[in-house]
Amino acid sequence: MLSIYWSYLKTALALQFQYRVAMSIYMIGRLLEPTVYLVIWTTVAESRGGSVGGYTPGQFAAYYIVIMLVNQFTFTWIMHEYEYRIRSGDLSSVLLKPIHPIHSDLANNIGYKVLTSVIIFPAAGFLYWLFDPVFASNLALLGLFIASVLLAYLLRFLLEWCIALTAFWTTRNEAINQMYFLLGLFLSGRIAPLDLLPDWLRTMADVLPFKWAVAFPVELLLGRLSPDEITRGFSIQLLWLVIGLILHKLVWWRGVKKYSAVGA
Repeated sequence: MLSIYWSYLKTALALQFQYRVAMSIYMIGRLLEPTVYLVIWTTVAESRGGSVGGYTPGQFAAYYIVIMLVNQFTFTWIMHEYEYRIRSGDLSSVLLKPIHPIHSDLANNIGYKVLTSVIIFPAAGFLYWLFDPVFASNLALLGLFIASVLLAYLLRFLLEWCIALTAFWTTRNEAINQMYFLLGLFLSGRIAPLDLLPDWLRTMADVLPFKWAVAFPVELLLGRLSPDEITRGFSIQLLWLVIGLILHKLVWWRGVKKYSAVGA
């Protein structure tokens, strides 16, 4: 499997490099979102005496710089792929291959992240210089952070891959994708830190996977979690990862049986 992934990764890198201008345009949007929220919340904090909900402007800067990195290294676009593959019949040729298509999708996503690292890290450095963030971290938290980001990426990839497979039954699933996107925007901590949300939204965030795929690694690195909360967070990440693996097996098996190659 390592040699297969290496071949897939080389192909993915070559493919992504052919679309470097489009990739740069997409990255502008990914950089603008956290920057806009950072400016807004920094302004609010300064206008309210220097803090909002326990966050100072420097802590907001640290939060949104880290959330930009976490979201970049955990996001996928697979939900928008399968609708076209099924409607066009492109999935038919993929099913003839002896390797499960999830492996090529994963390698393609990793290839994109490798190339866009040359943009995201300098951008984070520029924001660091511009907004003077305040970090309360250490090497131990950094190690736990890296592990949590890896788990967050895997659980997010599996769950979103399962959502993509709803196209087997609906043919067009963009409405489902948009509903998922809006929930994630609020409950992953991207619009605002979850501490600033109403109690009922925080309870919803604890139950659903969005927090554990984005906000948990961010709060961990920033030193805002107790040891018990860190342990609980990793446990819930592993739980959602297991749920994702089970759903992947079940939905793929039932979906392929229903597949009729709409566009073939």
